[in-house]
Amino acid sequence: MGASMNARVPVNPGGVAGSLSVPTDTKWRAEQVIWIRHWTPTLISFRTTRAEAFRFVPGHYARLGMVDTLGNAIWRPFSMVSAADDDFLEFLLVLVPGGDFSARLAALKVGDAIMVEKLSYGFLTVNQLAPGNDLWMLSSGTGLGPFMSILRDPDSWRSFDHLILVHSVRRAEELAYRQDIEAMRDSAAATGARADLRYIPIVTREQEPGMLHARIPQLIIDGRLEGAADVPLEVRHSRAMVCGNPELARDMRSLLTARGFVTSRRGALGQMAFEKYW
Repeated sequence: MGASMNARVPVNPGGVAGSLSVPTDTKWRAEQVIWIRHWTPTLISFRTTRAEAFRFVPGHYARLGMVDTLGNAIWRPFSMVSAADDDFLEFLLVLVPGGDFSARLAALKVGDAIMVEKLSYGFLTVNQLAPGNDLWMLSSGTGLGPFMSILRDPDSWRSFDHLILVHSVRRAEELAYRQDIEAMRDSAAATGARADLRYIPIVTREQEPGMLHARIPQLIIDGRLEGAADVPLEVRHSRAMVCGNPELARDMRSLLTARGFVTSRRGALGQMAFEKYW
């Protein structure tokens, strides 16, 4: 995800993590890994410490940096999974076989250091959308990440009637945060929050009882996704956010545009928003 940005980084000999030397005038800060969870051998979440001055809007991403063997920094963008007021930063990512950055991430241990740029970025935020009744969050794979942060924002539950989270993966074991999502749904129902959460997990390469088994665009075309949500996906009341692989983004842009959705432009808020790392 994203293009790498190379820069010389002060680093002690032999060190990858834990040995970063940070000049005070850099655009990044060394944070410490404090927690790691392996969902599958290639799908992980991890947390780092968080600079008190670091700010982000739910849906934003940060640029994370690792040092290669030549002492150069390799940077990649990852959305925050954590809430905007957590005292840590949490990320969800997939380890790409043969990837230089992934190889370094795979070697991370609690206590290691990783570079985090001091600014956050992105347009996949609720404030980029015109007011509406229903928020559709359509994700594939690790595209779930920013929507977890959005769901951890109390304003999301106050701003909509229905929050529809769609998460498509190849295999059921890749349904990261499933228990957390279901707990949010049940807690909201118990406490009488304005919004209800409709969670729709999709598995495309396995048959899982009670789950849909096709790509998100196809499920929209044939009406099954709206049927599962029991909420229409229409421009008058719906707002749509998409995060996932480029094919999903391309197909969803075409489908939503055909239904009258537009992205925000200067001075005019739209009904759909996309995150683009590539």
